[in-house]
Amino acid sequence: VFPVVLGLLGLGLALRKAAAVSGLPGALVEAMLGMVMGLWAFATLALLAKILRRPAVVLADLKVLPGRAGMAAATMCGMAVAAVIGPYAPAFATGLVVVALALHAALAIALIWILLRGPKEARGVNPSWHLSFVGCIVAAVPLAQLGHLDWAAWVFWLTLPIAAAIWGLSLAQMVARIPPAPLRPLLAVHLSPAALFCGVAVTLGQGQLAFSFALFATVIFLALIASARWIGAAGFSPLWGGITFPLAAYCSALIGMGGVWTQAGLALLVVAALVIPTVAWKVLKLWPGGRLAAKTNAAEA
Repeated sequence: VFPVVLGLLGLGLALRKAAAVSGLPGALVEAMLGMVMGLWAFATLALLAKILRRPAVVLADLKVLPGRAGMAAATMCGMAVAAVIGPYAPAFATGLVVVALALHAALAIALIWILLRGPKEARGVNPSWHLSFVGCIVAAVPLAQLGHLDWAAWVFWLTLPIAAAIWGLSLAQMVARIPPAPLRPLLAVHLSPAALFCGVAVTLGQGQLAFSFALFATVIFLALIASARWIGAAGFSPLWGGITFPLAAYCSALIGMGGVWTQAGLALLVVAALVIPTVAWKVLKLWPGGRLAAKTNAAEA
C-alpha cells in the first residue's frame, strides 16, 4: 500500500509547489496533504502492528519484489511527510527525516544480506533497487527546505553514483532480456531518481546539473509514454502503484525549473492529478480483506 501513499504525498507536494507559482488555492492543497497524512499514519500503524506481532515478517517481505518495494516506500513516505510538515513543525520534521533515513539504511543492509544468502538468479538488477538503494534521495528534499543544505548535498552525492550504476546495469539487462509483462510497470521507477536529482540540484544551486537531469528525466518519461501499451500489456496490478510517485516527482521537478519547464510541469500535473488518485484508489480497494496481500505475496504476521 505504501507505493501509492508515497505517490499521493508526492502529488500533494507537487501541487503545493504549483500553488506557489500559479495561484492555485494553497489552503485546499494543504487540506489534501492533511488527508493523505492521515492515510499514511493509518498505514504506518498497521505495518507497525504487523511487525510487533511477528518481527520476522520484515525479512520475509524483503525476499519478494513487491515486499521490497513496499518496505522501501514505507520509509520514503516518512521522508516525504517530513517535507509536508516542515513549514509547520521544523524540529519534528528534522527528527522524522533522520529516523526515516536510519530505517531506510537498515532495510538496505538487510536486503543486501538477503540477496547474498539467496540464489544467484534472485540477484538480478530490477527497478525496485532504486527504491531500496537510492530512495533516501527523497530525504534531501525536506533537508534542503529545513536549511540543512550540507546534509542534503551529502545525500545527493552519495546516492548519485548508485543510481547511475542501477541505470547502467538495468539498460544492459534490458538489452539482454526483455522483462516479463507483469513486471514492466516497475520500469516507471527509473524516472523517480532522475526527477528527484533534478529537483534537489535546483535547491542546491546546481543549475547546470539540474538542467541535465531535467533532460534525462524527460527522455525517460517520453520513452515510458511511447512504450505505455507494452508496459501495461499484463493489465492492472498493484505494481501499477510504482507509476504514481515517479510521475509526481517529475511534475515537481519541472515546476521547480522555471520558465517553459514550469509551464510543461503545470500542464502535466493536471494529468497526474487524475492518474495518481485513480491508480491509488484501485490499489487501496484491494487492501481490505487481504486481497492486496494475496496479490503481492505479502508475508503474514
